[in-house]
Amino acid sequence: MSLFARLSDALAASAASGLSVVDERHIDPDGGSHIPAAVLIAVTDRPEPGVILTQRPDYLRSHPGQIAFPGGKIDPTDAHAVAAALREADEELGLAPHHVRVIGEADVYRSGSGFAITPVLGVIPPDLSYTPNPGEVADWFEVPLAFVLDPANHAHHSTHWKGAERRYIEIMWGQRRIWGVTAGIIANLSRRLEGIMA
Repeated sequence: MSLFARLSDALAASAASGLSVVDERHIDPDGGSHIPAAVLIAVTDRPEPGVILTQRPDYLRSHPGQIAFPGGKIDPTDAHAVAAALREADEELGLAPHHVRVIGEADVYRSGSGFAITPVLGVIPPDLSYTPNPGEVADWFEVPLAFVLDPANHAHHSTHWKGAERRYIEIMWGQRRIWGVTAGIIANLSRRLEGIMA
């Protein structure tokens, strides 16, 4: 069975089960409305699949230096979350939409900073050539899908932020620190795709 088919079947079966896997303990329940956004979880179609992640420039005012999926706010010109995720991946990395075989949307992640983020899962060919936008991306890398989906690699932490205790997940891959929203989205997806990489 192809990677696309395996991921599609796993996501569909999990959604059909009606089981809620989303962890939103990091959210302030009185935090108000959230701004719609979307990210692309681009999985490379190779024997040991990987996921493409970016690192934000250190000089950015918002989340400097953090590791993220390509993505951003859903613009009024975007037809839907999938369109926004594909557009952002193209703008940030030069990952053309025609390279992405979209599987579908995963669970919306509501961030403590006020965004409702729709992760869009898709499969891409391996070893594409990227052209990062220096205004948005300082670096990009591929991390093994099996590694990030493995709950054993998800370290749970808490901190005080804006007067309340907030929980977050941290995934260390070498010297790369994947945490916050990105790690939270990965953890939710891991619950949805449990056993897919076994």
